[in-house]
Amino acid sequence: MLDLHDKIEDAVAEIKKQWDKTPHAGVILGTGLGSLVQEIEVDVAIDYGDIPHFPKSTAVSHAGRLVCGTLAGLPIVAMEGRMHMYEGYPLDMITLPVRVMKALGAELLVVSNACGGMNPNYRCGDIMVIEDHINLMGDNPLIGINDDRLGPRFPDMCEPYQQTLVDRALKIARKEDIVAHKGVFVAVAGPNLETRAEYRFLRTIGADVVGMSTVPEVIVAVHCGLRVVGFSIITDMCLPDALKPANVEEIIAVANEAEPRLTTLVKGVLAAENS
Repeated sequence: MLDLHDKIEDAVAEIKKQWDKTPHAGVILGTGLGSLVQEIEVDVAIDYGDIPHFPKSTAVSHAGRLVCGTLAGLPIVAMEGRMHMYEGYPLDMITLPVRVMKALGAELLVVSNACGGMNPNYRCGDIMVIEDHINLMGDNPLIGINDDRLGPRFPDMCEPYQQTLVDRALKIARKEDIVAHKGVFVAVAGPNLETRAEYRFLRTIGADVVGMSTVPEVIVAVHCGLRVVGFSIITDMCLPDALKPANVEEIIAVANEAEPRLTTLVKGVLAAENS
């Protein structure tokens, strides 16, 4: 049976057959955010099913392709859709693409997601730059025997989202007149949404937004030495005393409407890398 390192090597070899550049950054596009791909000067787009050991995305609005090209003057690889724990995949498989990005030569990971807003100061369509996170998924992608070739046994998480990148993103938001907050993302397994009591609990422990992704990918990014910047689009408000049933179509519509603002922030962060 192949170990994780061998699986990474297999995936990298297949990608390099079709794209021989070295990416500066990897980008993960979440629910409703796939149109950012239209801003990429695409060299090649590879279906996940054609990359060895990549899981297939089954989530709504996730195309399931690895897009290789140029954005803001930098070579990048972008995941047009991600995998989730609620789809039944183990976290080491969900996070394999992050390790492949690192093995291809990436130095930076840009993660994005659609999320529920619990901070009453937020509004639907706002963007939150992730400053920190809480893992309540009940699992961790680093559990098991550590392969020292991939990262240290006990990676430090005092700054999983690089503060200079957080500051850069917020500065760009102010310049472009984009509503952007700085806050804490909490990850849960899903796929059900939370109860009123759970929203109260999550808010009490310090979370501003809640979602079902991102944290495993960031843990692995830190483990393998990638710098990280993360963005959440608040697609629905999760205020326990004014809670309404969630509508997936409306959530995707809000994400799509906010996507141009997210694109501006991502392009701005990447452009500063190139200056």
